[in-house]
Amino acid sequence: MNPLYEQMETSVFERMSLAAARHNAVNLGQGFPDFGWPDEILEAAAKAVTEGSNQYAPSRGLPVLREAVAAHYNRHHGLDLKAEHVCVTSGATEALAAAILAALSPGDEAIIFTPAYDAYAPLIRRAGASVREVALQPPEWKIDRDRLAAAVGPQTRAIIFNNPHNPTGRLFDADELESVASVAREHDLVVISDEVWEHILLDGQRFAPLASLPDMADRVIKCGSAGKIFSLTGWKIGWTVAAPEMATLAARAHQFLTFASAPNLQAAVAFGLNDGDAWIAPMRERFARARDRMTEGLRSAGYVVLDSAASYFLCVDLEASGIGLDDESFARLAVEQAGVAVVPLSAFAEQNPPTHMIRLCFAKRDETVEAGVAALAKARELAR
Repeated sequence: MNPLYEQMETSVFERMSLAAARHNAVNLGQGFPDFGWPDEILEAAAKAVTEGSNQYAPSRGLPVLREAVAAHYNRHHGLDLKAEHVCVTSGATEALAAAILAALSPGDEAIIFTPAYDAYAPLIRRAGASVREVALQPPEWKIDRDRLAAAVGPQTRAIIFNNPHNPTGRLFDADELESVASVAREHDLVVISDEVWEHILLDGQRFAPLASLPDMADRVIKCGSAGKIFSLTGWKIGWTVAAPEMATLAARAHQFLTFASAPNLQAAVAFGLNDGDAWIAPMRERFARARDRMTEGLRSAGYVVLDSAASYFLCVDLEASGIGLDDESFARLAVEQAGVAVVPLSAFAEQNPPTHMIRLCFAKRDETVEAGVAALAKARELAR
């Protein structure tokens, strides 16, 4: 069998969620919300099941959804996109897979910023390419242009860029975006820009897509997610957005991954994108309140919590919190003895991973956050 998969461990998210279920623990590990979705979109999906098509959708996606995605970004970012720029996929991870398979060939190299979403490295290797890591350093997690440029080699073909950033909750600033763009332009690289958290912005932050920077539209493949936009992660509706030539290549890879996604969910997402944007500000406010509730509770319990500007996530520095255990040991103690599942940050890097931090998902109801904070207070006492 393929050694890539024979030697691969189960995803840390699956592992911690299974542990949470086994120990009846509060699950602050896997990144899904338990509130926040618009009921109107659920009703649109249900109606599409009984009144719409339940057969194969076009592989590139329902035209109504491709047009809605293009219109959404034109409205929010002043772009000039059309349906031909868009390919609908079965979630953003499948979008990443299609983009990576389209962009990389055996023997190529791709750069990732670590800590990184754990799908990047296996997908790069599945394309026959090699991974080059550029480590971001806590607590700022800033991109250093010189370190990025130094990682580019003769076989480097792509940069995998994630903004806003999972797992750190960082929103990269204009200078950091230009650092990535300038290196890509200088070395003629494709950038696969994972922008799934683009609407989960807190504290009045503003997001700029990498493709909007000068001379980047023709070298960026953007990956987006309806699951993140509408807090419906189980729907697994995502997309790639790119210049038509690159969009077509990503679509060719997509057609032999999942071919097409559920038509009723595509129709409902199109409805949601076209129905206006009144849901965005209230969603951001609810997530900001949840983040603040968790942060305040953890700091009161003696934890050192790093700032989070976007996404569902915040990071806790165990070492600075007076805890001598590494992140894996603490995560095991927390779920087995204190009743709360967390994610060790070392799972997000392979070379010199940080072993003194954990990631928590704050996109939870008040009672879930409070139960998780209480369990983490217990875990801190057990670990000291």
